[in-house]
Amino acid sequence: MSLIDKIFDWLERDVEREDIVKIIAGLGNPGMEYVGTRHNVGFDAIDRLAEEYNISMNQEKFKGVYGTGIINGEKVLVVKPMTYMNNSGECIGEIARFYKLEPSDVIVISDDINLNVGGLRIRDKGSAGGHNGLKSIIYHLHSEDFLRVRVGVGMKKQGQDLAKHVLSKVSKEDEELMSDAIDNAAKAAAMLVTDEATKVMNKYNSKG
Repeated sequence: MSLIDKIFDWLERDVEREDIVKIIAGLGNPGMEYVGTRHNVGFDAIDRLAEEYNISMNQEKFKGVYGTGIINGEKVLVVKPMTYMNNSGECIGEIARFYKLEPSDVIVISDDINLNVGGLRIRDKGSAGGHNGLKSIIYHLHSEDFLRVRVGVGMKKQGQDLAKHVLSKVSKEDEELMSDAIDNAAKAAAMLVTDEATKVMNKYNSKG
C-alpha cells in the first residue's frame, strides 16, 4: 500500500469513528447448543433489533459479530460478542476504544436471574450484580456507567446449579412471556439511543 493509500485509509477510519454514536451489545454464548437458552436473551434481542432496523449482522471484528445501521436517526453499531459470556468485555471494550466512545454511549442487553420471566429492568449505571458478563464489561470499560437492559429469566430452583439454570430454556408456558420481554428489550435499547434513561425506565421497567 502506497503512502497516499495509507493516508486515505486513516482518514476513512477517522470518519467511521466519528459516525458511530452508540454501541448496542447483546450478551450470550456462541454455538448452536446455547441457542434459545436463558443466558442468550441478549443475542435474541439483538436479532430482533437487527431485523426491525434492517441491520445486516455480517461483519466480524473486535471478537464479535456486528452490523451498523440507523436507529432513531443515529448511526449505531449493534454487536454480539463471540468471546463467550464471561469475557464479553474484551469485545465491547475494544469497540468502545476504536470508536472513541464513552461508557455512557454503550447499551448492554443481558439476562437477569433476579427478575421473573418476562420482567425488564433498565439502568444507567450500577454494579455487575453477580453477572459475569457485566463484570467483564465493567473491567474492560474501567467504568460502571454504561446503560443496561436486563431481561428477567426467572430464579433458579432451590438446590439447582446456577449454570444449569441459565443454560436451560424456559418452560413452554413461559415462552410467550419471554418472547414479549425480548421484543421489549430491543425496543428499550432502541429508545435509549436518543432518550433519557429515566424516560425508558418509566416505559419499560417491569417485574414480569
